[in-house]
Amino acid sequence: MRLKFLSGVAVAAVLAWTATAQAELLMGVGAPMTGPNATYGQQILKGAEAAIAEINANGGINGEQVKIVIGDDVSDPKQGISVANKFAADGVKFVIGHYNSGVTIPASDVYAENGILMISPGATNPAYTEKGLWNTFRTCGRDDQQGIVAGNYINDHFKDKKIAVIHDKTPYGQGLADATKKTFNELGVKEVMYEGVNTGEKDFSALITKAKAAGIDVLYWGGVHTEGGLIIRQLADQGLKVTFISGDAIVNNELASIARDAVVGTLNTFGPDPRVDPANAELVKKFRDSGFEPEAYTLYSYAAAQSLAAAAKAAGSNDPQEVAKAMKEKGPFKTALGDLAFDEKGDAKLPGYVMYEWKKMPDGSFTYEQQKQGG
Repeated sequence: MRLKFLSGVAVAAVLAWTATAQAELLMGVGAPMTGPNATYGQQILKGAEAAIAEINANGGINGEQVKIVIGDDVSDPKQGISVANKFAADGVKFVIGHYNSGVTIPASDVYAENGILMISPGATNPAYTEKGLWNTFRTCGRDDQQGIVAGNYINDHFKDKKIAVIHDKTPYGQGLADATKKTFNELGVKEVMYEGVNTGEKDFSALITKAKAAGIDVLYWGGVHTEGGLIIRQLADQGLKVTFISGDAIVNNELASIARDAVVGTLNTFGPDPRVDPANAELVKKFRDSGFEPEAYTLYSYAAAQSLAAAAKAAGSNDPQEVAKAMKEKGPFKTALGDLAFDEKGDAKLPGYVMYEWKKMPDGSFTYEQQKQGG
């Protein structure tokens, strides 16, 4: 081997160069890659992959190339903890994820104990950042914010209607439903029906029979698109015409494939759509040219990776504790969501939630469009 003929100084230089050239920073992406919420996991993964590719092309994070490690939590809290432990064992320093609040909250303890910084594009339950951990951040809003927007909308448009509040018993679904209910209750509006259903349930005939007997005009759903879509369709099948309102977890074109024509008129809250921001035109085109529509959480995940990279650069360090400090003190950072800053809890300072309405397009497809102000 030629190496043995080099001087000790030269050998050390070669080894140092090799170590630098091969330096990798492991970043986990934890989300439901399989199961009923896999579409959201793919959005989070695609967003992270695109951002990391861009970051690596520009030299990585403080000279280190980023390598993505994928963890499939299947939207299950126990599996989420397993993913977190695996990430810790693998030497992951940063995590983009998780999606479900019920997974994100318990996983955050594992990450905190193992020195891992996490930033969720989709976990909206307030408890996630209210725990006071050093390592918890999110690029999405919170359910207490979302619930205020939904509750006010219900008061403004349906205060004299009969309202049902239905949730899926999860930290996300029940948390959002309760935040919305609390808001319109404080405004003097009272629901006539409040029920919880099980995730994975397929037949909602008993629920719909009860809703029909109560003369429901409006149904607020705290849950995801899978059960939500079935409820919308079965309401229509039973001839019960109601205004269906929900939150960010039905912002998925799969909702229409489940609910079919009955999806028209459905309302939901979500943040302002970053796809329509002219600053993202080229980025959105890249996604679409690759055959992927960057809806819902895609650009929230992209922004999560951008925030981590920018904070690490500002900190001059890839140490998660130093990056976490910079996330709270050095922003705002330029991202696909605009200039993004984080408060002392790790919550993103965002413009807030708006209302969307599902419509049928001229080509026969269905999609959600942001309502005009005052709509």
